[in-house]
Amino acid sequence: MNDAVIYAIGDVHGEADSLHALHKAIFTRHGERGDNRPIKLVHLGDYVDRGPDSYDVIDTVKAMEGRGDVEVVNLRGNHEQMMIDAYEEGSDERLHWLMNGGDATIASYAKRGYEDPPSEHLDWLRHLPTIHLDEEAQIAFVHAGVDPRTFPECDDRIHLWTRSPRFFDPDRWDHGKLEGWRVVHGHTPTGDFEPEVAGEPARRFNLDTGAVYGGKLTAGIFAPGEPVEFLSV
Repeated sequence: MNDAVIYAIGDVHGEADSLHALHKAIFTRHGERGDNRPIKLVHLGDYVDRGPDSYDVIDTVKAMEGRGDVEVVNLRGNHEQMMIDAYEEGSDERLHWLMNGGDATIASYAKRGYEDPPSEHLDWLRHLPTIHLDEEAQIAFVHAGVDPRTFPECDDRIHLWTRSPRFFDPDRWDHGKLEGWRVVHGHTPTGDFEPEVAGEPARRFNLDTGAVYGGKLTAGIFAPGEPVEFLSV
């Protein structure tokens, strides 16, 4: 799918209605433009916590992997990691997760008759990658960010948690293996609920536009040879 149009979606945090609306807007846009190029959907993680329906969000992005008409990449975010850790045998992380929005996730499962998330959801989350490298487009998709000094061999914790000033400023990126690459991420809500673009030329794209904080859910549109566009609901 070297000519695919990539739609990367930022942090959902249980906002299932917004996710459904954004998926619909993506497919509508693609169809109305008569674009015959394939679609590649990349979800950047943080499907769960704080918002009203984490169950539906997980169920939706998980089911999309079975579609034959699009390529789907689902990444793990730090909130998925907290959820996974909360259910590891002997773990003492459950309270930490609940205090960071996990209580809303538990409530969304309870509405479906589950006392806790089913093993099929937890197992699926455990196996999600923390980064996706599109070698053809030279774009790294990741939940939180990368370490410019060690890219692409960063630790998973960097992918899930980083808010390093070095990462946030592309002018400070070392000219090593990250040279020529762009990085698309979420994790850190933008102050104005608009996507953030950093670097000259643009190298870093933050798509966490605060959907669960009264902001929007945003997709970045990366099409070969075209300027980057954004679609929000």
